[in-house]
Amino acid sequence: MQEDNTVTPTIAFIGAGRLGRCLAQALSTAGETVLAPLGRSDDTAAALAADLVFLTVPDDAIAPLARSLPWRRGQAVVHCSGATELGALEAAAAAGAVVGGFHPLQIFTADTQQSAALLAGSCVAIEAQLPLLGELQRLAGLLQMRPLTLPAGSRAAYHGAASFAASFLLSMLDEAAQVWAAAGLPQDLTLPALLPLARGTLAAAEARGLAGALAGPISRADTGVLAAHLRAFDALGGEHGNFYRQLSRRQLGLARTAGRLDEQQLQRLAQLIAAPPSQP
Repeated sequence: MQEDNTVTPTIAFIGAGRLGRCLAQALSTAGETVLAPLGRSDDTAAALAADLVFLTVPDDAIAPLARSLPWRRGQAVVHCSGATELGALEAAAAAGAVVGGFHPLQIFTADTQQSAALLAGSCVAIEAQLPLLGELQRLAGLLQMRPLTLPAGSRAAYHGAASFAASFLLSMLDEAAQVWAAAGLPQDLTLPALLPLARGTLAAAEARGLAGALAGPISRADTGVLAAHLRAFDALGGEHGNFYRQLSRRQLGLARTAGRLDEQQLQRLAQLIAAPPSQP
C-alpha cells in the first residue's frame, strides 16, 4: 500500500462479476490506474503486482482465495462483501498486507454502465485501519459515494438489516400481490399500481424521515379501518394476518415517534393488533 498520498496506487480486481466490473469501470473513469478485472482462474500475477487489490468474489470464496495467493508486505487487500468479517483475509494479513472491507450499498445488474450510475449518492461501508482507511475514503469520494465506517464485528448485522431496504421490499410487494390475487384483482396490474405508491413512500421518507412519512390507518388512529384490514387478512388464512400484525406493531413505534397520537389512541391500536385473530 502506498503511504505517500501524492502517489496514485495501482488498483486490481480479482473477480470479474458484476461488482468487480462496475467498480473497475467507475474508478477507471474517475482517473485511477485500474487493471482489467481478472477471473479467479486467470493468471493473477498482474493483480499481485498492484498496490491495492479488491477481491470481488462470492463470500464463501474470499478466505480460500486469500489463502491461495502470495501476498507481499505493504500491499492492500480489500474484500467487497457486506456480511463477511475481515478475518477472512487473515492469510493476507499474516503475509504483511493491510486488509479492509469496501461494500457499496447498492444493487448491481449485468448492465455495468447502469450500475455505475447508481454509485453516486449511495453509501459504501468501509472497514480498515489507517492509512488504508484514508485511501478507501478517498476512492469513495471519487465515486461520489458516502462512506459509512463499520465497527469490527458488525458486518452480518449491518448487511442483514440492509436487506429490509433491498430484497425484502420484494417480499412486501409479493405479499400485496398475493392478497390482491386472492381478492380477485388482476395480477398484471399489481406492479404498475403498487410501484408508484412505493416510490412515493420512499420519497416521503427521504424528505420527512421514517416517522414523518408514516401514513395509513395507524398514523391517524383509524381503528375501524385497521379492524377491517385484520378481518380481511385473517379470512385469507395462512400467515397473512400474522404478517400484517407484525408490521403493524412496528408502525406503532413510528406513530409514537411522530407524536401525532396521544397515549390513549396508541393503546387502543395496540389492543386491537394484539387481539386474537378473528375466525373466518
